[in-house]
Amino acid sequence: MVGLRSLSSEMDLDRPNIEEYLTPDSIQDSPKKLHLHDLLDISPTLAEAAGAIVDDSFTRCFKSNPPEPWNWNIYLFPLWCLGVVVRYCFLFPLRVAILMAGWLVFFAAFFPVHFLLRGHDKWRHKIERKLVEMMCSVFVASWTGVVRYHGPRPSMRPQQVFVANHTSMIDFIILEQISAFAVIMQKHPGWVGFIQKTILGSVGSIWFNRTESKDRETVTRKLREHVHGVDNNPLLMFPEGTCVNNDYTVMFKKGAFELGCAVCPVAIKYNKIFVDAFWNSKKQSFTMHLVRLMTSWAVVCDVWYLEPQYLRPGETTIEFAERVRDMISARAGLKKVPWDGYLKYFRPSPKHTERKQQIFAESVLRRLDEK
Repeated sequence: MVGLRSLSSEMDLDRPNIEEYLTPDSIQDSPKKLHLHDLLDISPTLAEAAGAIVDDSFTRCFKSNPPEPWNWNIYLFPLWCLGVVVRYCFLFPLRVAILMAGWLVFFAAFFPVHFLLRGHDKWRHKIERKLVEMMCSVFVASWTGVVRYHGPRPSMRPQQVFVANHTSMIDFIILEQISAFAVIMQKHPGWVGFIQKTILGSVGSIWFNRTESKDRETVTRKLREHVHGVDNNPLLMFPEGTCVNNDYTVMFKKGAFELGCAVCPVAIKYNKIFVDAFWNSKKQSFTMHLVRLMTSWAVVCDVWYLEPQYLRPGETTIEFAERVRDMISARAGLKKVPWDGYLKYFRPSPKHTERKQQIFAESVLRRLDEK
């Protein structure tokens, strides 16, 4: 009992005091009793709180939906076991062999071209682009990728940037296998970082770090220089800034829409019949994500290249970004939510939390004063 009392007293100390969020003048003597109907009258605040608990649209954007089990009886369970044996004992080793063979061929050709053709940049860049496209095709083959492309293919010309919804790093691989893009991407450690620096740097890709504020100015300058270059590869950006589970789209960052050029939307939709292609980087490394794809039956998706869009007279860059997001969401059948994807990595500002607490405290006391 003593332990329970001490625990209760500690919990009381941790509870927020309503008086901390109000000015002294706003606190007056109020009735002691507060009935249920009094609380229900504070409808706007309670409705917002209840909506956040019951329908948390932010968390659902980054949640993997587990497949429904189908091996639930004695007739289907043997088939499921046979499928596991085929996928892990036959398909997976075969796919690993294909991927390793692809890497051997790629490195055997890439490094001689990269170092021996230093004085012939035009030919070097052209061969490197083809090799990167080839290696991305090997990656897609290692998942038994079934990709259907719709619309005109990207072409090399200045004053354009391609923007797409983002589900996984394989989005870039799927788009790169038919056209060499220069991508703007978060820096990654390990073997992914090695590929970024040594291989993808050859196609003009740009890297940044979310935690470095100085990187934003440098990246913005590089983006403008790249977009206006005549011989540069098309620029590809994922304006959501994070991977979303391909059921929703979060707010687009406006950086891609401030470059003063044509914005070409790209909509990507994965069919989850065999595997969920969403990569939750906070729970799974990219290596394990690839293993999951390679042990599935296939990765199936559709890619739509939509009409280029331009900033309209009187339209702000934020409105422009929302208009392009509307197009991508409608084409891929995704739901729009008004969330900033960076909240996945950073906690909300304490000022925002304290302001919410102050509003709620004022609502409670206002109702008590009316009594």
